Amino acid sequence: MSSGGRFNFDDGGSYCGGWEDGKAHGHGVCTGPKGQGEYTGSWSHGFEVLGVYTWPSGNTYQGTWAQGKRHGIGLESKGKWVYKGEWTHGFKGRYGVRECTGNGAKYEGTWSNGLQDGYGTETYSDGGLHNSKDKWLSSLS
Repeated sequence: MSSGGRFNFDDGGSYCGGWEDGKAHGHGVCTGPKGQGEYTGSWSHGFEVLGVYTWPSGNTYQGTWAQGKRHGIGLESKGKWVYKGEWTHGFKGRYGVRECTGNGAKYEGTWSNGLQDGYGTETYSDGGLHNSKDKWLSSLS
C-alpha cells in the first residue's frame, strides 16, 4: 500500500512525498535538521535513486544514487569547480572531467577513491596542456 504526506523527524528534519512500508518511496523531498541540506528526487524503499542534493554551502550533486551514496553518473558543483562523470560508492570513480568555471583549468581522465590517479589530461588556465599519464610514468623510472 502506497501513501504520502509530510513526516517530521525527531532531529528536526522532514520528508514530504511518497511513502511505502514505512520508507520513502516514489518522489519526495527530504530536508535535514534546521534546513541543513536537501534532497529532491526519486526514492526506492528508503534510499535515494535519482535526484539533486544541495548542501548548506550551496554545493550540489545531481545524478544517481545507490544505498545512500552517490553512485553511477552525476554532476557535482562546488564553488567554481564542476565534476561530471562516474561515481562509485560516494567517490569520484573511474572516469570524469573536473573543470573550473572561472579560468578554464580542467582535468579529464581516470579517478581512484575520489582522487585523480594520473591517467588523464590537464588543461591549465593559460591554455597549456599536460598529459599527466606521461608525468606519472616518468616518476616511476
